[in-house]
Amino acid sequence: MNSSSSSTTDTLHSFMEALLIDQYFLGWIFAFLFGFLLLLNFKRKREKNNSTEFGTDDSNGYYTPGNIAGSTDVIIVGAGVAGSALAYTLAKDGRRVHVIERDLTEQDRIVGELLQPGGYLKLIELGLEDCVNEIDAQRVFGYALYMDGKNTRLSYPLEKFHSDVAGRSFHNGRFVQRMREKAASLPNVRMEQGTVTSLVEKKASVKGVQYKTKDGQELSAFAPLTIVCDGCFSNLRHSLCNPKVDVPSCFVGLILENIDLPHINHGHVILADPSPILFYKISSTEIRCLVDVPGQRVPSIANGELAHYLKTSVAPQIPPELYKSFIETIDKGQIKTMPNRSMPADPHPTPGALLLGGAFNMRHPLTGGGMTVALSDIVLIRDLLRPLRDLHDSSTLCKYLESFYTLRKPVASTINTLAGALYKVFCASPDKARQEMRDACFDYLSLGGIFSEGPIALLSGLNPRPMSLFFHFFAAAIYGVGRLLIPFPSPRKMWLGARLISGASGIIFPIIKSEGVRQMFFPATVPAYYRAPPITKKM
Repeated sequence: MNSSSSSTTDTLHSFMEALLIDQYFLGWIFAFLFGFLLLLNFKRKREKNNSTEFGTDDSNGYYTPGNIAGSTDVIIVGAGVAGSALAYTLAKDGRRVHVIERDLTEQDRIVGELLQPGGYLKLIELGLEDCVNEIDAQRVFGYALYMDGKNTRLSYPLEKFHSDVAGRSFHNGRFVQRMREKAASLPNVRMEQGTVTSLVEKKASVKGVQYKTKDGQELSAFAPLTIVCDGCFSNLRHSLCNPKVDVPSCFVGLILENIDLPHINHGHVILADPSPILFYKISSTEIRCLVDVPGQRVPSIANGELAHYLKTSVAPQIPPELYKSFIETIDKGQIKTMPNRSMPADPHPTPGALLLGGAFNMRHPLTGGGMTVALSDIVLIRDLLRPLRDLHDSSTLCKYLESFYTLRKPVASTINTLAGALYKVFCASPDKARQEMRDACFDYLSLGGIFSEGPIALLSGLNPRPMSLFFHFFAAAIYGVGRLLIPFPSPRKMWLGARLISGASGIIFPIIKSEGVRQMFFPATVPAYYRAPPITKKM
């Protein structure tokens, strides 16, 4: 009996152990399934929120915002070349970007149509090189320079680069639309049509913007960092910089159709009287002509004064191959004008905000360097922001981003100074010393070799080094003096040579001063140059 009782107890004990193990096993299975269902539900909710937060507007094909507050890392004001490229670049790095642009339709502009090879290299670095595809963009390999019946061809030094690297010329509106589409294709970019009316500030820090939608609704948007790149007519720059805008001239723009330039795949610069004329292809069938008119006003289009000026003063100075088409284009009446603005970068470092593009820095568009500067700046901003996980400490971020203003100087200031100096040298003048400087510059570039390759490397953005600019500018001036003194110097020629050097100094030194001598030539001596990224807590 005892033996039977013991056996029964052992069997019951074994049964209970097995049951307990089974319960643990079943409990583990139920817990796993329950956790899996919770995770799946959470993921679906997050995807739903993201689809609301970064949904698409079928009316324009761009990403537009939802109603979730605090969902944006960076607000970008303006979706031109700078704004669109910046939005794509930051979003590709994982930032949530809200872009507010006044007009998302394709624009018809007469500038921003020539991208130098240096700018194209930056476009490649940002992953945006395909934006020049499918817009009938034309490859540009250099310039042809005309003066007083002579001409010389200056080719970009592209031998060390991939065969695809060259300048590009195109319709600005088509290029910008491609950039916008590329940016809007990312799920963390919200692109909205609206007009930003003011920055939202609190305790001397920018917290976001106030804007009107295309329907007239007044809204506010908030983010730890607001980047203003709303172009040369910016109404927001005054609180972020000290704008000293100069308007040395205006461009008169025309489009010549179904004709080729004398030098294929080259921009053409005519050193005319009183100022330069530009020709370059913007499509396979169209040539852009830009006539520079000194001063802040142009003759009236309405009463025919401008057409008369173009026919009588400008047309006789252009290459004969283009004369007939030039006159026909004037007769069609399709003439546009735009002021040429220059403005050195003079920022007020402001917590929570940053300036970029034409809102921040402008130079004369003669050399086509604006987009190269903007894209170079975007590469710098991307690299500076990459180590940062959190952008909410606005004062610390502001001090760190002061390094941007110093790091950009060598490239930006070289391109800015070259544009301002070349424009003044290329303009006709009744002053004999200025005439000699203009002639010397043309002949110096015509020498070939290092005398043309060095300056064209500067112009193209392939070698934007301040010392190289300084060297070639004064080498051309000294070359002009040498021409005067050889073979027989005279007191009159020596005096003219001295005035030539003095005039050259009077052209370049004020521009360098406005750019900042120390930042341009010796950026490593500026403390902000070494500013390290702030330490942020791991998320």
